[in-house]
Amino acid sequence: MSWAWENRALLGHYLVQHLYLALLPVLFGVIVAIPVGVMCVRYRWTWPPVLSLTSIFYAMPSLALYLVLIDYTGLTDWTVIIPLTLFSLSVLIPGVVGGLRSVPPPVRQAADAMGFGSLRRVIQVELPLAVPVIIAGLRVATVSSISLVSVGQLIGIGGLGYFFIDGEQRDFPTEIYTAFILIIVLALLADSILVLLRRWLTPWEAGRTVRPGSRILTATSRGSSAGGAP
Repeated sequence: MSWAWENRALLGHYLVQHLYLALLPVLFGVIVAIPVGVMCVRYRWTWPPVLSLTSIFYAMPSLALYLVLIDYTGLTDWTVIIPLTLFSLSVLIPGVVGGLRSVPPPVRQAADAMGFGSLRRVIQVELPLAVPVIIAGLRVATVSSISLVSVGQLIGIGGLGYFFIDGEQRDFPTEIYTAFILIIVLALLADSILVLLRRWLTPWEAGRTVRPGSRILTATSRGSSAGGAP
């Protein structure tokens, strides 16, 4: 503990770098996965090739991909960010597709009856109801990314992974244990934050007293009894 306190500035520096390298790929993954997932649900024929592609991303060895990218991106952060983004897509895209497919057909029909267009229905109805499944995939992608960043230290870019290499070279296990514990704490904190985010975005999941989409169904029935959709 004394070593960690004495080197808190260095630990803080690599901790920030670790978070940057871990969370940016997940953010890019979400930006890509949502429209691709919507496309795969809307045009079903696109799902098999996209699934095959994401499986290839997942199967690629991270270190080998880092080494291949060095020729194109050099020893920059992008050499780590690009592979981690591809790995996150292998989890996020199936999560988005699974979440959208879990939306009950009556909910879609109710939205259509209320005059929702395709885009508005996806944004205001389907995606909110798919949030629990999407965030489940996001939790896996985030924790995996936080863990895999340290592998990048083998090419000199790896956040807290620096202490793994330095501790091994100096035969000083305290560095290794400290970095190991910090990575676990980061992963647990990130996972807990995502759990809280899911509960905030899906208040109906807590009590299970109201069926998701019931407000839409109720509004539709009211519109029908009034002589038409609002």
